[in-house]
Amino acid sequence: MKVSEIFYSIQGEGTNIGVPSVFLRLAVCNLQCSWCDSRYTWDWERYDYNKEVKEMNVSKVCERIQEYDCRHLVITGGEPMLQQSELASLLPPLQQCGFDFEIETNGTIVPTEPLVNSIGQWNVSPKTSNSENSVDCRERSEAYAYFRKLPNAYFKYVVSSDEDLNEIMNLIAKYQIPRSRVILMPEASSEHELLEKNAWLSAICKINGFRFTTRLQIILYGNKRGT
Repeated sequence: MKVSEIFYSIQGEGTNIGVPSVFLRLAVCNLQCSWCDSRYTWDWERYDYNKEVKEMNVSKVCERIQEYDCRHLVITGGEPMLQQSELASLLPPLQQCGFDFEIETNGTIVPTEPLVNSIGQWNVSPKTSNSENSVDCRERSEAYAYFRKLPNAYFKYVVSSDEDLNEIMNLIAKYQIPRSRVILMPEASSEHELLEKNAWLSAICKINGFRFTTRLQIILYGNKRGT
């Protein structure tokens, strides 16, 4: 597996915010978001692949995850769906040890059945134009439709400004995403910027019946790796 880091922290975003979790951050991504805070998983012009990526076999990854006294695993990236076959091998032995899983994906790749059967929650974060990825790269209709049908999939959109809201509303309508499964999160890499946007965006969520999430890890630890 191409691994960026494995660490223990608190889930900072989404419906499980505040839950102590082991994080498996996988390397490599199929998108290049302008505001990405984990560029060290894919931006090889700025970072050295050989220093940032640890190529580990599945059994070793399994051992490392079990070193922590926690049985909730968050799989993130990069884009984890680029390593589906490896994840399909990793998760069953962890499940036998009492683990449950949530996975974070950009929603451009349809998951395989073995992976779907193992994942307890899908945190789908489709990208919009504020990411500066092309429409063809960031919006895949077949993947959107597949995740829409999964009852345990939540759609988390990163909001930079109020200009993003019309685009997000159009996507929600286009793919008929239930508002109860839509989460809006402010784009921010500092506590000051985050707190400025929290009040404004949470009010938008109240008006529209969406869920709101802040970025708890920024408040607790700042914009640091391994948090």
